[in-house]
Amino acid sequence: MSKAKTKIGLDCRLAGQKNAGIGRYIENLLIWLPSTTSNDIELYYFFHDQKQLDLIKEKITQPKKVKFIFTPIRHYSFKEQTTWLKVVNQADLDLLHVPHFNIPLLYQGKLVVTIHDLLWHQQIGPEATTLPAWKYYFKYLAYRLVTRQAVKKADQIVVPAKTIKQILTQHFKKIADKTTITKEGISRIFAQEYLQRKNKQINADFQSRQLIYVGSLYPHKNVDLILRALKRLPEFNLKIVSARNIFVKRFAAKVKKMGLSSQVDFAGYLTDEQLVKELKNSLALIQPSLSEGFGLTGVEAMACGVPVLASNIPIFEEVYQQAPLYFSPFDPNQLVAQIKKIKTKNAKKKAIKLGYETVANYDWSQMTQKTWKIYQKALSK
Repeated sequence: MSKAKTKIGLDCRLAGQKNAGIGRYIENLLIWLPSTTSNDIELYYFFHDQKQLDLIKEKITQPKKVKFIFTPIRHYSFKEQTTWLKVVNQADLDLLHVPHFNIPLLYQGKLVVTIHDLLWHQQIGPEATTLPAWKYYFKYLAYRLVTRQAVKKADQIVVPAKTIKQILTQHFKKIADKTTITKEGISRIFAQEYLQRKNKQINADFQSRQLIYVGSLYPHKNVDLILRALKRLPEFNLKIVSARNIFVKRFAAKVKKMGLSSQVDFAGYLTDEQLVKELKNSLALIQPSLSEGFGLTGVEAMACGVPVLASNIPIFEEVYQQAPLYFSPFDPNQLVAQIKKIKTKNAKKKAIKLGYETVANYDWSQMTQKTWKIYQKALSK
C-alpha cells in the first residue's frame, strides 16, 4: 500500500499583479513551488475564480502536482471566517499557508503565515480609507484581532526582510524563533532585462525628462512629496502607474489644484511588458514612502537599468542597499537635489551599476526553496 501524500494548501485569492506586491509574492510562490517540493507532496491552490487562475496557470511548473479549487470569497470578509474555513477543512490539509495575515480564526490545523508589514499598526486613522469612521474603526479592531491570532497560532511565520522581523517582534513577544526571512525576487520579464544588461557597458547618455512612480496612492506612500518637488522642476514630468481607485481620483484633484496637470500623467494599470517600456523611458523611479513591506518596484526598476531615488527609511536601506540616491521623505528640497544629481552621467552610471549588484540578491526560486524548508519545519512539529 502506497504512502498517502502530504497535502499542503495555499490561499491564492490575492495572487496576481493587480494585487501589488502581495499579489506578485503569491504568484511567484505558486509558480515555483511544484518543482521545489518533494514528490510526496500534493499542493492545493485555492483561487478566487477561473479568470485569476488563467493569468497564472501557464507559468506554473509541474501543474499536474496541483489541485485547483475555486473559492469566490472576498478577503477581509465575514465569509472568510465561515465559508472559507469550511472549504479549507474539507480539503483535510496537513499544512495551510496563508500568505497574508487574514487567517480563518477557527482553523485548527498546522499553519504558516506571511506577514508583509504591520502598516496598520503604525498608521491609525480613517484618513487612510474610504470607509465612514465607525466602519473603519470596526474593521480596524477586526484587523488587530486577526493579526494577533495569526501570529499566535502560526507554527511558522514568514517575513520578507530583517526590518519587518524587527517590527513584528517589537509588537509580538517570543516569536523570533519561529520567524524566518525570505527575500523576494523579480518576475521573468524583469529577470530577462537584467540578464541582458548586467554585463554590458552602461550607457548613461540617455537623458529623459520623465520621472516615474509605480504603486498605490495611499497616504503612507507619500507621493505628495514628489508633487512638491515637481513645483521646483518645471522641466520634468511625472508618470504615475497606479490602478484607478478613489485615492487616484483624490490625487488627481490635488495635482490640478497645485497647477501641475501638464507635468503629471496617470498611466493607470500596466502589464509587466508595458511597465518595462515606461521604466526604460524614465530618468529615475521615485520611492518616497514613509513605510513599506519590501519595495519590490525599486528592485524591478534596477533590473531594467533605471536609477532609483528612495526615501531613507530602514526597509529601503536594507533592501536597496547602496544603489539609490536617498532623501528625507519629509524634505522636497532633498528630492529636488537628488533629481538634479541623477541627471549627471557619473551619478547615473554609478546608480545603475550598484542597482545591478543589488538585483543579484533577489530571486523567487531561492525564496521558494527557503519557504519549502519552512513548510518542512512546520510539518515536523
